[in-house]
Order: sequence, then structure tokens, then C-alpha cells
Amino acid sequence: MEKNIETIKSDDICVNFQDSVSKTLVRHKSILDIMSKMDVYSARVNRAVAKSVTNCGCISIDAKKQQFTGESYKDLPNTLDDHLRGEICEQCKEVLDLEMGNYLFYITALCDTIGLNLNEVIKHEYERNKTLGLFNLR
Repeated sequence: MEKNIETIKSDDICVNFQDSVSKTLVRHKSILDIMSKMDVYSARVNRAVAKSVTNCGCISIDAKKQQFTGESYKDLPNTLDDHLRGEICEQCKEVLDLEMGNYLFYITALCDTIGLNLNEVIKHEYERNKTLGLFNLR
């Protein structure tokens, strides 16, 4: 029986999502289909951001060389610029939400197909990020 999203504990959301994906992935069950769909939705996410800039104009990109003005690694997050200006509008946010959701669906499908637990993948990445902190430098 499917659980209502409001009744799922935050710790269980990945487990329930992965279970849901495994039950609903039918047409693109092959790992080759899953990998190619991930590429498709990655491109669609990028295109949605680009359209927010070029078609809608709710955001703009003002890119230039990063200025590393901090004296330590701890200062980096506060001194580096994301080059994004403005705020994404509701319509563009809705499109991005859809495209990112589709991408997450196929990431989860890949986890399920390969035999990885999405929740564990996220926990491990969280621990690596927490342990390495700024020395992760991504």
C-alpha cells in the first residue's frame, strides 16, 4: 500500500521513493535506457535554466573570474560568487522542479537496477561531505 507523502518520515522518503520508482519503471527498464534518460533529463534541466535566462528573464547570469579574497578555506563559501542574479519565477521554478524530479527518478532507477540503496548513497555522500568539508572542494 502506497503511503501518503505527508505521513512518510523524512528518513524514509528515499526508501519509499526508490520503492515507488522500482514499481513504476516499466518502459525504460534496461540500464541503457536509464542511462540515456539521465542524459536527456540532465540536458532538460540545463535547458530550463537557460530558458529562465533567455526566454523569461527572471534570472540572469553575470559570470566573471572568481575572486579568491578569503584568507582561509573557511572564508571561501562567503567570498565566491554563483554569478546568478535575480530570483527564479514560479513558472520557471515549476518547470525546473519537473525536470529535476524526472532526473531524480532516473538516478533512483539506476540505483535500484544496480542494487544500490538511494538512501545509503545520500548518507555516504553526506558523511564524505561532512568529513571533508571544504577540502572536498567541488
